[in-house]
Amino acid sequence: MNRPKCDAFDYIHFLIAAQEVFTCTEAARCQPEEADPPAHDAFTRFLIRQPPDPEALWLEAEGFVKRDEGLLINDDSTLDKPYARHMALVTRHWSGKHRRVVDGINLTTLLWSDGEALIPTDFRLYDPSDGLTKNDYFRAMLHQAHERGFSPRYVVFDGWYSSLENLKLLLGFTWHWLTRLKSNRSVNPDNTANVPVETVEIPAEGRVVHLKGYGMVRVFRIVAKDGDTEHWATDDLEMDEPTRKELGRQAWGIEVYHRGIKQYCGIERCECRSAQAQRVHILCSLRAFLRLEVYRIATAISWYEAKTQIIRDAIRAYLAHPTFVLTPTA
Repeated sequence: MNRPKCDAFDYIHFLIAAQEVFTCTEAARCQPEEADPPAHDAFTRFLIRQPPDPEALWLEAEGFVKRDEGLLINDDSTLDKPYARHMALVTRHWSGKHRRVVDGINLTTLLWSDGEALIPTDFRLYDPSDGLTKNDYFRAMLHQAHERGFSPRYVVFDGWYSSLENLKLLLGFTWHWLTRLKSNRSVNPDNTANVPVETVEIPAEGRVVHLKGYGMVRVFRIVAKDGDTEHWATDDLEMDEPTRKELGRQAWGIEVYHRGIKQYCGIERCECRSAQAQRVHILCSLRAFLRLEVYRIATAISWYEAKTQIIRDAIRAYLAHPTFVLTPTA
């Protein structure tokens, strides 16, 4: 078998440099001038043959996390595939961007953050053929993080992942957690009866209650200016509202991360139909994001500016010698 003409690093750096088009054909067109550059088929074969193991992401990310500090943040995002009709892994999911159910690939990420850095450490793609749910993926990533020696200050996650099975797993790891609760979640505030948390009087500093099936937790109620109400809960009975608010602010980083991988790494833009190719493309997109994020931390240069720097020299060279000029013919 002939040696492959391109590898993961070739594809990752193409994703970093590309601005709008992220196809294998475009990757081949952008290759440096050499005797026998890789054609688009070389990149297609790479996507089909490369193992899509999330471990490759961790091997690069582990040097940029502090396992006994920071937060582990879990959430999922839908990668839009509005025109996919025969593409693997595309199913129907709720989209916060569109505020409705859309066609897409569901990505669940376990992100490490110290309040500044946004480091993806693990991820899963929803595949109905494996019979697992997003909560199964969450628990699998928690087990993996535990095996890797993590001992975070808190694990923060959306209310979708606040099942008793997940909370008890974190209790077994002795990891503190913070999550949102649905308004009808049953709690016992005064050792008399279980009632929906929305009916309990909760002061601004929070209140300790018994969460049905789990144990004692502290709950907080946050009322937005438009009247929308959220209920947060934590196993840290000493947590105060300023701490909860700060943790919520840091946890918002995963939404910033979702925006970054979509706008700057082309994670939604792979046109291949096979599940294998989509998995490898998404893995490489996350590895591309990791490089942009590490560069941002080191230089304070945003992801947008970092990508723009790549093409600025090309624009400058064109402006010095423009080729699209009008030559009168009359």
